[in-house]
Amino acid sequence: MPRGAVFFDVDGTLVPHTSSGQHLADLLGHGEAVRRAEAGYAAGTLSNAEVSVLDARGWASRTPSDVRGLLESLPLVTGIAETVHWCRGHGLVPVLATLAWEPVGAYLCDRFGFDRSCGPRLEVVDGRYTGAVAEHFDELGKRDFAVRVAARLGVELSRCAAVGDSRSDLPLFAEVGLAVAFNATPAARAVAHASTGGSDLRAVLPLLGGWHSMSSVGIS
Repeated sequence: MPRGAVFFDVDGTLVPHTSSGQHLADLLGHGEAVRRAEAGYAAGTLSNAEVSVLDARGWASRTPSDVRGLLESLPLVTGIAETVHWCRGHGLVPVLATLAWEPVGAYLCDRFGFDRSCGPRLEVVDGRYTGAVAEHFDELGKRDFAVRVAARLGVELSRCAAVGDSRSDLPLFAEVGLAVAFNATPAARAVAHASTGGSDLRAVLPLLGGWHSMSSVGIS
């Protein structure tokens, strides 16, 4: 029985200074459109669904294997594998709670050993992306995903932590026992329980360790 879970954001958290969507869009040839759309989301003038529709068009005719190859160049902070290992060693299930496209989460789960992930899905017909969105996903969906995961693991959200950086993390931050803002925006830092930063994800471990020690008191 796990003692809890740690939910990690992807874009801006594991992927620094950019987003996985922007990185892939640059390689697929529609980077400027995504750059404008993501700026609109950050400013609150576009919804995540609107950003997803604009981004998805640039995936048309590509195959999942094409995108998997592009993900090998995804920029990432260091210390991800070690942080995942630490979580598992302390009875905490490492999970990706993200608005990144589903192939991004699947890739990171395979590469680093995260338990599972969420995210919007792109439509695939005859082995190729059509340029349409099959399933939208937003910040409330991220929170609800975490609620479902915690229930399946048999743990309370108060026994779970979340590590994130921006607007899409705020609903989840409000539900967990520890919210850690990592390289975060002022809005995320304002509602987090703790804040840290840098180019190595292991910066969050002292915060997770202290919280875990306190929350484990009385657990048999």
